[in-house]
Amino acid sequence: MPNASSTTTRHRADHSSRPARSAGFSFSVYLLLALVTVVVALLCIGLGSVLVPPSEVAAAIGRAVSGAPTQGLADSIIIDIRLPRVINAGLVGAALALAGAAMQGLLKNPLADGSTLGVAAGASLGAVSVIVFGLTWPAWSIASPMIMACLGAFLSLMIILSLAQAIDGSLSTNTIILIGIIFSMFASSLLSLLIVFADDQLHNVIFWTMGSLAGTTYIDALVLAAVLIVAGGPVLSHWRELNAFAIGETNAHHIGVNVKHVRLVLLITVSALIGLSVAVAGSIAFVGLVVPHMARRLVGPHHRRLLPASLFGGAIFLMLCDLAARLLFSPQELPIGVITSLIGAIIFVHIVALTRRSAR
Repeated sequence: MPNASSTTTRHRADHSSRPARSAGFSFSVYLLLALVTVVVALLCIGLGSVLVPPSEVAAAIGRAVSGAPTQGLADSIIIDIRLPRVINAGLVGAALALAGAAMQGLLKNPLADGSTLGVAAGASLGAVSVIVFGLTWPAWSIASPMIMACLGAFLSLMIILSLAQAIDGSLSTNTIILIGIIFSMFASSLLSLLIVFADDQLHNVIFWTMGSLAGTTYIDALVLAAVLIVAGGPVLSHWRELNAFAIGETNAHHIGVNVKHVRLVLLITVSALIGLSVAVAGSIAFVGLVVPHMARRLVGPHHRRLLPASLFGGAIFLMLCDLAARLLFSPQELPIGVITSLIGAIIFVHIVALTRRSAR
């Protein structure tokens, strides 16, 4: 049963956001985004060294779902290799973009994304330690990198929040950002030190730290989907509070938002989204930074529209980046982190230029 403070918060945030919602909220936008996501997924599954038309891709997936036997090599390529990879690309992109949109709203910083907390660096550190030192969990050796990445993400969050609490009891946004940046630099230094000891695993470690969706499985997709539901649900449900944060933490507190509680909930859920994404695909930059900006230009700053748009946009963006990573220098595959950084940097400069121009 919700308490009076929570009810008051939602009532006031709802009342303050009604004009913005009625001004631009449209279910057709999300229907269009969902349709584009499906079309892009079919396109990414069909393109590669073996070209498969979208109609045949849909037919192959239909046969797999219905349990009918596969028909030829194309079906095996689609079902066993490309489909799980594209699904994972979409889920990772959705998780990173949703986390980025939440962090930008929470920290009131347009340059923030999930990596600002240092969680991505901590997750990378945990996973690389498994590869370099051969650390494994008994009976979970295959899932050890994923387990250690998640553990690294949550330990990073605990360290950052503990230091922020010790320095500033109110857990102010500026303190969290500052400590997150410092922790990221520290974790990156340790990661570089681990690479020195990688020896025979050097190529795998370097490729993994730049991001890759090669070899991802349906099990990875199930885990990602579960985390996206469990951790992404609370993020999407806190759109009122994120709207309140836009007017400042003090003002949000005055209208009934439990600032400290909401911040902790969002930080933990964002860390889960980032930790699992890093565990599955490695370090992938710019998705959480650029996609929310593109979504904001499409649907506006209201978080009831922005968060779902970022989720769909992240899925579309990363699926296309993964396609580029596979095709640009085929048969040589590029790390997807390289593609997202190159494309993301160009898009971000363009967004900044348009923002400055419109502000004049």
